[in-house]
Amino acid sequence: MSHDDFFAELGIQRDEDAGDAKDKPKSRRQRRMEKVERRQRKRRRHWLTSLVIVITLAVVGVLGYKAIGIMRDASAQATHAEDYKGEGEGEVTVTIPEGSSGADIGDILQSKGVVASGKAFTNAVRNNPKGTAIQPGTYKLKKKMSANSALQALLDPESKDDHTLTVIAGSTKQSVKERLKKVGNFTDEQIEAAYADSAAIGLPAEAGGNVEGWLSPGTYDVAENATPKDLIKKMVSQTVTRLKELKVPKEDYQKVLTKASVVEREVNKEQYYGQVARVIENRLTQTDGETHGLLQMDSTVQYGLGRDGGIPSEAETQDANNPYNTYVHKGLPPGPIGNPDEAAVKAVLNPPAGSWLYFVTVDLKTGETLFASTSEEQKTNTKKLSDYCSKNKDVCEGNESKKNESKKNG
Repeated sequence: MSHDDFFAELGIQRDEDAGDAKDKPKSRRQRRMEKVERRQRKRRRHWLTSLVIVITLAVVGVLGYKAIGIMRDASAQATHAEDYKGEGEGEVTVTIPEGSSGADIGDILQSKGVVASGKAFTNAVRNNPKGTAIQPGTYKLKKKMSANSALQALLDPESKDDHTLTVIAGSTKQSVKERLKKVGNFTDEQIEAAYADSAAIGLPAEAGGNVEGWLSPGTYDVAENATPKDLIKKMVSQTVTRLKELKVPKEDYQKVLTKASVVEREVNKEQYYGQVARVIENRLTQTDGETHGLLQMDSTVQYGLGRDGGIPSEAETQDANNPYNTYVHKGLPPGPIGNPDEAAVKAVLNPPAGSWLYFVTVDLKTGETLFASTSEEQKTNTKKLSDYCSKNKDVCEGNESKKNESKKNG
């Protein structure tokens, strides 16, 4: 190809040609030929561009198809997991700890033989909108369940095995023991041994080896392999944590719990906690007043007699052999008479101002309580209690209280 042809192919005129073109006007035939050539070059460029686009799209399509196939295979490998079929067989007890993720639960179920693999269960959780609603607790499931069947069972409240222990505010260590025996199938000996092992249950030295008052009210899950020491340690730990959070000095732990336990046992309405706490403080500090430093609390006498409630007789209030008889022994009782909740502890730490020295619950069922600053006021209020007891002997003698306590802990 000559230089002229090369430049012509590119549509570029050489300078001399341009000069000649200026000097010589082009004929009509030349102009028509140039126009045809320009049109042909334009068509070739369009064809070439289209070909490049088609080839590019084809390459991208092939690569995309292969990529999708690879991703599909990877996804299938990631989601595929060994799984059983059906609703399973036999029975197994499984405990799901609080805060467990879907993967954690899957591992637990696999270890118990409930599902074939933890991954299958995780996939089932991911595909179920309610999959994250599994509650901690103990469940009765079957072995060799499909992952979906296991998930449905965990979401069904009927599958939950009632292995929960509830410590009611104000309940005694004896009532807690009875509940432990029922829920955990523990023996008296196992529980008493746990109560006595201060180191194992984390009981502070301030408790003097007595767990009364340190068994924090609340609901505890009794895991399949739980021991009395495990459960009691949790209760004690809760109490220690609460005292620390309330900034109670360590040397005051036992004193605060003792006062709070009396508050809790004396009235069954939280609205009176603060006033009862004030009565306790007033009686302890006014040793030369008309109460002579005596608490004179029925609840302490009854505790020393092994009773859960009711009113002691006149003779029982004069029995000095009962170390918890605050009618004859000045100051606080030897220790807590129950396990108080946080509200009672707070009332003891910050009682309202007042001159009350007396109070009496005039209706043991409703909890209505009247407060007085003098013995004369108290006599008037006590007359109302006497009238109540003449009509409700079982309640005042403690029988009704025991029935109610049994119902609460049953």
